Amino acid sequence: MNEKIAVVTGSNSGFGLLSTIELAQAGFKVIATMRDPSKREALISLAKQAGVEQSIDIQSLDVTSEVSIKKFSSYLSQVGRVDLLMNNAGYAVGGFAEEVSIEEYREQFETNVFGVMRITQLVLPFMRNHGYGKIINMSSISGKFGFPGLSPYVSSKFALEGYSESLRLEVEPFGIDVYLIEPGSYRTNIWSSGKKITSRSLEKHSPYHFYMNNILKEMDAEVDSHGDPSEVSALVKKLAQGKKRTFRNPIGKKFD
Repeated sequence: MNEKIAVVTGSNSGFGLLSTIELAQAGFKVIATMRDPSKREALISLAKQAGVEQSIDIQSLDVTSEVSIKKFSSYLSQVGRVDLLMNNAGYAVGGFAEEVSIEEYREQFETNVFGVMRITQLVLPFMRNHGYGKIINMSSISGKFGFPGLSPYVSSKFALEGYSESLRLEVEPFGIDVYLIEPGSYRTNIWSSGKKITSRSLEKHSPYHFYMNNILKEMDAEVDSHGDPSEVSALVKKLAQGKKRTFRNPIGKKFD
């Protein structure tokens, strides 16, 4: 089988959706995974418009579920090959550190950090045996700089950056490349349907209530100035094709 296989997590929206299309157009057979396959409509529609629906295989995958991962592992065993992994699945938790519960921090890390680790461990044997592979981890400007009211998300992205640094050094001898993409502000749903603000920071008696509300208002006001997410998917394509070899790839507003 000469066709290269790409696995993309969180492919139903945002960077994952657009990158799935870009990779399919670049000649990859893309295994597009999502926690809820019923949300596949947008991907299917865009794939048909681009003429690449035959190059996309939609699979169910919840990166926080051992049962889901085990099923996906069996599926990959049948495929027998993975050339590219894009760890994109993620969401954002906001709130002030004093008021965010440890459980909320844990849930944030389950998806944004441990989910990445689980899927990476799953595909690495395929890449090592093949002597080739590329892993693209979707980080954020929040993995470089801290922001008030966003410590769960920021902490998860800082952890992802450190993990990726070590991973890069460990797998390089096996012909596997690791890349980080660090987007600034883009028009995705990470801070709309993809965000969760801890309830305590939104309550009127919270000492952080006024501060939290101002942060949310500022974030909403800036939406129209956010970048086109296709810039990020174009970067994914360049990394996948080996046209760019930089480990860290900052891109977008606040990096310009």
